[in-house]
Amino acid sequence: MEPFSGVTVRQAGADDAVGGVQPRWVALPETVEEVSAVLRDCAERDLAVVPAGGGTKLHWGLPPERCDVLLDMCCMNAVLEHAAGDLVVRAQAGVTMDALAGVLAEKGQELALDPPFAEHTTVGGTLATAAAGPRSFRYGTARDLLIGITVVLPDGTIARSGGKVVKNVAGYDLGKLFTGSQGTLGVIAEATFRLHPLPAESRWVVAPLPSGDALARVTASQAEPSAVEIDCPGGAEGADATVAVLVEGSAAEARALELREVLGDGTITAERPEWWGLILRDDVLLELRFPPARALEALAAAGEAGFAFRGSAATGRAYLEGSEEELAAVTGLRARVEALGGRLHVLAAPETGVDRWGQVSGLPLMRRVKERFDPGRRMSPGRFVGGI
Repeated sequence: MEPFSGVTVRQAGADDAVGGVQPRWVALPETVEEVSAVLRDCAERDLAVVPAGGGTKLHWGLPPERCDVLLDMCCMNAVLEHAAGDLVVRAQAGVTMDALAGVLAEKGQELALDPPFAEHTTVGGTLATAAAGPRSFRYGTARDLLIGITVVLPDGTIARSGGKVVKNVAGYDLGKLFTGSQGTLGVIAEATFRLHPLPAESRWVVAPLPSGDALARVTASQAEPSAVEIDCPGGAEGADATVAVLVEGSAAEARALELREVLGDGTITAERPEWWGLILRDDVLLELRFPPARALEALAAAGEAGFAFRGSAATGRAYLEGSEEELAAVTGLRARVEALGGRLHVLAAPETGVDRWGQVSGLPLMRRVKERFDPGRRMSPGRFVGGI
């Protein structure tokens, strides 16, 4: 018997597995109230739920301890409100980032987030994974641009925080808690974001990766770059490493010329590099965080461990791509990175027993939050750090 009344449900198939764990049903809610009904029913029957957006990052994290229901948010794909005069948009969690960009562009505006897989990744997935793109240096990450959120808690309670508040969970900033929570606290149903005007011009300065303090001087330049990205597809063969610096807005060409002088070399183009903001393969994918001042040292360590890498020297974040063979180097690379003041997480990998997270200083607090929001361990159980 199907467990949900009034909500579209289908039997799960092989393509619906999460980390190899097969759900029994796929629920396809169309409203916040239907999400609430599903979670309320799951709470009564002690069914475990894994929320899903576009599926682009569903293989990130550990397999769930159990998964009875895959909550597919694909039908919640409406832009609910675009207050162009206030530079604010409210959208359902299943809207893809590309679709949202198209709606906003009609009014000359944008949500200045450029996460990977924008064609299929959704608003909810971008928040749940805290995925960030190159321009987070200038505009901030998803949690910085988020001004309101509607979530459904594991018992079916609908809670809102921030813009257009109807009900809050006392003492908690739901937007910050749910951003990066990997679906372990509840379901993100709607989000309200602060927008920016589309830039009048964009220029990229593309050059070989410089040595010395050139990157630091570019980042601090009065030319105000929006992003400073490094691409090194060759790993240890780092001779092909490239830096691309983006400037946006007025006098973009003149500002790009200033930055090229700092780099000492480079080409100025109005076309983004083909690798810009992309993850090319993510069967084995790591996230490297480091102090921006130690960017060259951290990325050199990644290359020496055999990983191709791509990421932001300005914000201290990079994605490392590799194969199963490179996973053997994770422990040594993590030690080197931590000595520089950074950290290393394994986002996606086959089940090889590798330590995906390393030491996480805030883990006791995270466990308490999990216990507060999901005492029955029904939301994506075991997917997140420390088995949360």
